[in-house]
Amino acid sequence: MRIGVPRQTDRRERRVAISPFAASKLVAAGHQVSVEVGAGIKAGFTDDQYREIGATVDQRAPVIGSSGVIVQTSAPQPDELTEPGWEQLGNDHTFVGMLNPLWNFARAEALLQTKAAVVSLELIPRITRAQSMDVLSSMATVAGYEAVLLGATKANRLFPMMMTAGGTIPPAKIVVLGAGVAGLQAIATAKRLGAVVEAYDIRPAAMEQITSVGAKPIQLDLTAAAAEDAGGYATAQADDFTARQHEALLPYIADADIVISTAAIPGATSPELITSAMVDAMRTGSVIVDLAAEQGGNCRLTVPDDEVVRNGVILLGPTDLASRAPETASNLFANNVVNLLQHLSPDGELVWDLDDEITAGTLLGWDGEVLHPRLRTLLELPSLELDDEPSMVAAEDDNQATPGSVTTPPTADPAPTETEDLPPTDAPTSNGSTGKEAHQ
Repeated sequence: MRIGVPRQTDRRERRVAISPFAASKLVAAGHQVSVEVGAGIKAGFTDDQYREIGATVDQRAPVIGSSGVIVQTSAPQPDELTEPGWEQLGNDHTFVGMLNPLWNFARAEALLQTKAAVVSLELIPRITRAQSMDVLSSMATVAGYEAVLLGATKANRLFPMMMTAGGTIPPAKIVVLGAGVAGLQAIATAKRLGAVVEAYDIRPAAMEQITSVGAKPIQLDLTAAAAEDAGGYATAQADDFTARQHEALLPYIADADIVISTAAIPGATSPELITSAMVDAMRTGSVIVDLAAEQGGNCRLTVPDDEVVRNGVILLGPTDLASRAPETASNLFANNVVNLLQHLSPDGELVWDLDDEITAGTLLGWDGEVLHPRLRTLLELPSLELDDEPSMVAAEDDNQATPGSVTTPPTADPAPTETEDLPPTDAPTSNGSTGKEAHQ
């Protein structure tokens, strides 16, 4: 099948969806890979590196072409789809990328209106066989690491304890809220830098994970109702629990030099973990790195991609942490995408099997129709009956279209179709579950 990789245009986006190494695996499997000129430059990959492994490098219009699978890290904004090259996108294409459709449907809606099949990488189900496709875990690993480095550069003190001629320097105190992938990576990185680290997570099972990476668990004398759901996410709690949690966390936050928070709820405003009173109680020069800034922030004072100073406390709300280590992030992201494409095309051509949990979990829609059950619920659309769904099974009829080497139904009279939980990829803390720890 044909796979196109357009260049990202967001100024904060430095990753590329398919690295040269990942492209080499696709080419070796018999696929045609076409990369837009300069697509990998910000991540440290030259056009020649793609050419050397057998990919073609061209301008955007031929890269997108009249059909194929189009892969990006972050999906284009709606107004970009009218620009040269993107206007070709249609029902012979499949778009694969990160859209965050449960929070902001605009980009997904614009892509669906092109009639292309749309796959959202954030919705990879949390099951064992999908672990190698989980871009959220991969990007959260990078984001957790980068969050600590960002906090360290803004802090007014060093992390490790040192014995110097000028006296003993005590270690910095770090508090991490959330023990998902980003939170655990933040703990491990802060420990490597020599800080004293404490961490909190609403899930009792996370206490062992926190200890395993060297932090001291913050154990509050609180009882949460059903703290974890079947998918490994923390569950929302009642207002009285949240108030008691804030009160219990305040002394830990006030004593911290750096606080890193990671809680975000899929399709909802991020839970408030750090109140204004907590910020006011912190020492001058303390730093908060809020990884949930894009969806409202774990501190309501946070401003996405900006620095706010309140009473000498620095609040940071970066949404591009994964892009700050673009080579590593691109390699991880690309490997996840290759594994997903291999799953969706076992015989070299994409086949939509809605009985498969991975396929059904990531496919947002087809031919302009929203198919994803959760998305239909959020959009207040009626549930699709089986007979209403377009056929997603392999076509044997030569008259059926094949968008991007994807088996599709005829446009008229569509035919009907016939775990293990992993630790959460994002850090659930406080009174909500996290669907993603960092936005890139």
